[in-house]
Amino acid sequence: MSPRHRSGSNQAATVIIVVADIMAVILGLWILMYLLDANRANDLVNFVQDAARWLAGWSHDLFTFDEAWARVVAGYGLAAIVYLFAGHALANVVRRH
Repeated sequence: MSPRHRSGSNQAATVIIVVADIMAVILGLWILMYLLDANRANDLVNFVQDAARWLAGWSHDLFTFDEAWARVVAGYGLAAIVYLFAGHALANVVRRH
């Protein structure tokens, strides 16, 4: 494998990791804001909530706990873990090739 190809693979893997980490941070930030009862009238809080809802569209209502906070932590937390795991696993595959 040429050094140039390896460098490109490393750069691609780095981009994948950064994107996955940012997605997980947004989801974690929303969980934190929800648990701390952040002001929903604030533009930043709305942006984070909307982004997290979009990222966790497949998981945010997956669980049916009685407590709302438990649903938020489980649903959005699951999405964050999946993005971290999948992103880092994909980056490792890209690095190897």
